[in-house]
Amino acid sequence: MTQQFDHEKLDVYQLELRFITWVTTLLVRIKQRPTEARIGEISDQLDRASLSALLNTAEGNGKRQRQTRAKFFDDARGSATECAACLDAVIAKGLGQPEEVVEGKQMLVRIASMLSKLVARFDSCSDSILREEPPEDGEERLSNSSSSSFSSSILREERDGKIEDEDEDEDEKEERR
Repeated sequence: MTQQFDHEKLDVYQLELRFITWVTTLLVRIKQRPTEARIGEISDQLDRASLSALLNTAEGNGKRQRQTRAKFFDDARGSATECAACLDAVIAKGLGQPEEVVEGKQMLVRIASMLSKLVARFDSCSDSILREEPPEDGEERLSNSSSSSFSSSILREERDGKIEDEDEDEDEKEERR
């Protein structure tokens, strides 16, 4: 078995890699289209933001201090949101059709959701509070008062075991008990 870095074991990291592959293909298609629009700026920005999300996730997972980790995960979340805005700009500039970016936007929602959960997990000074709400359709739910749009995805990711923390030391486990 090949050894892996801890960040390579994170599902969010693997999803960010999938997004980079997807967006690279999209950018190649866009660059091949005849257009008067300036595509270099949006293409470069989308490429940089997608790489930034990936790199911040990897670097953050390697940090030992909880709040430092949270900051890197928060920066990665910001870059994922920037990617979503870039995809909106692709449509607004007439460089693509809305249906061409749906898959990428869906990946970005999951990425941002997973990163939001990681930020909440490691940021002990976080003002966002996870609380239980009455279950809907027999499903348990958590909601985050400061980002309710991601709450159902966050729980789904947590329930499905998508959030991983390979560096958690025994002291942190004891704190939770």
